[in-house]
Parts: sequence; structure tokens; C-alpha cells
Amino acid sequence: MRRSPAGDVPRSDLPHGDLADGEDLPEGDDKRRAVRAMFDAIAPRYDLVNRVMTLRMDVGWRRRAVDRLDLDAGARVLDLACGTGDLCRELTRAGHLPVGVDLSFGMLAAARTSAPLVQADVLRLPVPDRCVDGITCGFALRNLVDLAGAFAELARVLRPGGRVALLEVAEPPNPLLRWGHGLYFGRVVPRIGGWLSDGAAYRYLPRSVAYLPEPERMLAMLAHVGFVDVGRDLLSTGIAQLVSATRG
Repeated sequence: MRRSPAGDVPRSDLPHGDLADGEDLPEGDDKRRAVRAMFDAIAPRYDLVNRVMTLRMDVGWRRRAVDRLDLDAGARVLDLACGTGDLCRELTRAGHLPVGVDLSFGMLAAARTSAPLVQADVLRLPVPDRCVDGITCGFALRNLVDLAGAFAELARVLRPGGRVALLEVAEPPNPLLRWGHGLYFGRVVPRIGGWLSDGAAYRYLPRSVAYLPEPERMLAMLAHVGFVDVGRDLLSTGIAQLVSATRG
């Protein structure tokens, strides 16, 4: 696809007003516009910030997600909210046929993958029913406007027996680790984002966890739309989670 230079994304597009500290988190169409503008703005240095703030643990998390799909080589896999294509590259290395989907054109323009890329909303995927074998998503569930609707859309496009592997942030169950992670996530990560990219965007990151339902509720939402073998694994002492399921 045609890629626009990073300079084409104006800094003023970052939704400081919608996602600023101390304000209510946006919902509905306001959230969709704010999230898209934010990711358009941070796309040029997105990969660098991810590697630094996770100490490269994100690389292993993505490999774990691709392994958890447990699909044969040649499987057709949608990578939702694909960003700059990290999961697409892992899927390609595993012998799958990924297609990346993202709402942010800035992210797609900065992507480094040979996979086809499509700008689209996860809630309205431009693909027929039951046409893909697997779906991945890396750390974007909390940015979706309607998580239940998104899960229903996943169920629509997956063939029976198809698999999903969804990565998201989490809180460690150990109280001491949870305290330390909260300090790092809430104080250190925004500073890293401010030094390397945009502080406002990375101050939003810890606040966005409030969008996520409780783990049991999230798994129940998947089961409600027809998924079976629904499971959740904590990664790296619980700072990330991997949700997997099979389309019934």
C-alpha cells in the first residue's frame, strides 16, 4: 500500500482534550476518533517505545500468541489492530497467511510487513462470514468502542473450529508485584513515552485499562457469542494476558 511520510501526521491531531489526564475517558464515536488520532500521531516511533517500555518482552508475548493459535501452516489469519505489523511478521514466520487490519492509517503507513493491510474498524470487518481460520489482536481490546460487538464480529468471520489469540495488558495477582507494576505502568511508562514519542498518549495508556471488563466477564462474553475452550493465561508474572478460544 502507499505509505505517507511520518511528517504527514500533524501533532495537533493527538486528542489531548479527549484523553487528557483527569478527564473522563471518551466513549462511543468520541473514543473511536480519539484513539485513531492518537495512534496516527505516535505511529512513527511506536515500535521503539514498545520495545523499551516492555524490555522486549512484547516480542515473546507475540510469539506465544501465534503458537497458541495452533493452526496448520497456510492458515488465513486476520491480525486486528495490527499497528505496524509485528504480529503479521510473526504469523508469516510461522507459515500463515496474515492480513492486517487497523483503524489508524498512520499505523498502516508505518507498517513493516509484507502482509496485505486494510484500514477498517474491527466492529465492521470487510470480509465474508466464516472465511478465516484464525484471528490475533495485540493489546487493543481496551481501545475498541464495543468489546461485545467486536467479539460477535470475530465469531462471524471465523470458520467453525477457527482460533483466536488475543493479547492484552493485565495486573499481576501478587499484591507486591501489582504495586510495582502499577508504579511502573502509571509513572515510568508515561515518562518513556514522553521522552521517545508523546507523553499525552502514554499517560492515556495506564488509564485505558479501565475500559477492560473483569477477566471472568471477558471470557463469558466470548462464550456468549459461540466460542468454546475459552481460556486465559497470564504472562510475565501477570503484567500481560493471553486470551484464546475456539469457534464452536
